[in-house]
Amino acid sequence: MKSGARYKWNRRHFLKASLLLGLGTTFLQACKRKANHILLKLTGTNHILGHRLWLPDFPPVSEKIEIPVLILGGGIAGLSAAYQFHEKGFQDFLLLEMEDEVGGNSKSGSNSYSKHPLGAHYLPIPNASNKEIYQFLEKSKIVKGWTASGEPIFDEEQLSFDPMHRLFIDNYWQNGIVPEYGLDEEELAEIERFHGLMKDFTEMKGRDGKYVFDIPTLFASNDHDLEDLDSISMEKWLLDQGFKTKPVFSYVNYCCRDDFGTGVKHTSAFAGIHYFSSRKHDYLENEEAVLTWQEGNGRLVSLLKKYAEGKIRNNCLAYKIEWDENKVQVQVYDSKTNKSTLYIANQLINCCPQFVNKYLITSRKTLSDKFAYAPWLIATITLKSFPAASGAPLSWDNVIHDGKGLGYIFDQHQSLAQYKAPYVISYYHSLDAQDLRKERKKLLDFSEEQWRDFIIEDLSKAHNGIEEEILDMRIHRLGHGMISPVPGFMISEARKEMAKPIADRIYFAHSDLSGLSLFEEAFYRGYLTAKEILTKYY
Repeated sequence: MKSGARYKWNRRHFLKASLLLGLGTTFLQACKRKANHILLKLTGTNHILGHRLWLPDFPPVSEKIEIPVLILGGGIAGLSAAYQFHEKGFQDFLLLEMEDEVGGNSKSGSNSYSKHPLGAHYLPIPNASNKEIYQFLEKSKIVKGWTASGEPIFDEEQLSFDPMHRLFIDNYWQNGIVPEYGLDEEELAEIERFHGLMKDFTEMKGRDGKYVFDIPTLFASNDHDLEDLDSISMEKWLLDQGFKTKPVFSYVNYCCRDDFGTGVKHTSAFAGIHYFSSRKHDYLENEEAVLTWQEGNGRLVSLLKKYAEGKIRNNCLAYKIEWDENKVQVQVYDSKTNKSTLYIANQLINCCPQFVNKYLITSRKTLSDKFAYAPWLIATITLKSFPAASGAPLSWDNVIHDGKGLGYIFDQHQSLAQYKAPYVISYYHSLDAQDLRKERKKLLDFSEEQWRDFIIEDLSKAHNGIEEEILDMRIHRLGHGMISPVPGFMISEARKEMAKPIADRIYFAHSDLSGLSLFEEAFYRGYLTAKEILTKYY
């Protein structure tokens, strides 16, 4: 979630075993004392309202609204469905969102010094096959035009600025994520062999002529012999291939946590290979280039949102869905007015995650329980200054080797006045374990002081004394941060069945149906579903 991209060489050469810096009990106690001056705020998705689905006690329906098409969920999938409707001149729809604002995992916030992401931070350069995304980017002036040879011309101010990456290892900040020294011949050989295998997978096609690994997965081959990769973990696959050295395992573990929330022990090998092999790098010589903004993918949310202007109803929690051969009936609770409304639609585009749908459509509970979601924490931290550090300068993406979290993003990096204090960074941490429900409980049960101390301890490995520089820390919790493709999920019947429409009335369009929490997956789930409904009915 911190990144969401597939770095080719810089991030993929990761990480050599290095000195793990310990923090003694005395230091930790001192750290907690010093941290008392920090202004803290604990936020997150509206899980209190969402948890009312467990024991629904909503007021009786007091109003009925009829609408041809209803969209549930205002994440990227729901917004892209609205975008498709707008593009085709279809206005007879409404979009309902439980939160105060739309955006889902791509929401953003701001403080006095900077905008900042509350989830997904950037969009990798899409594959050339993603023509509909490029059309959207061109309408949004992110793509300014096209070359004579058919390549997009990106607005350079919306491409990531240099320096892009740095790594803290052996008490030193280095340019790039890959160490420039310290790997022996065996370690270097294993990394080279790993990337050679990933290159082979990148070019691999199924019997239907489609790529086996592609984004979105809807474009990928369904006729190949690699399904068995989904039955084992990425760690097991590495071992089966004879990999032995720590740098390969550390690197792949980091990448899996970064994109799925789960590391090599709990991520499907098929999904792990997909991370490295699905982006084709059709455009731009710099394969590490990405599109990013101070507010992260909140910029894309704001661009999509305008296509649903006047059609969005916030603070609306759907709590029951029923249907017959003619209509879909959705009972919805408005938390602001404390009233329930019955929406009657011809078609419903359900863009809710499956952990919500199991309460809305009881017949889907068993299948919904097959979907695993990793909890995430994002901390927006305002600093008076950065403690002195040797080596590479502050970069957009800053990774601490063997850190508990996934490093931090410098939010003002895309600003032309980027080196003006105070500084704002976004720290990311995925709670990875065999039992994700237990980690989710930990995420919600920990106090703001406990999370504050956890974050300071982690950052202090690279920034000794950073607690003295912190002015403000806003800790944002995502209990179901992203779908995690655990072994067996990508080829599961549950994933396939949950994507099927019900009675040609209820259509499902959430990125968890792809098994991958990526902008492109959500965009195409919503966009293509809206297109299908328009083709069939309007």
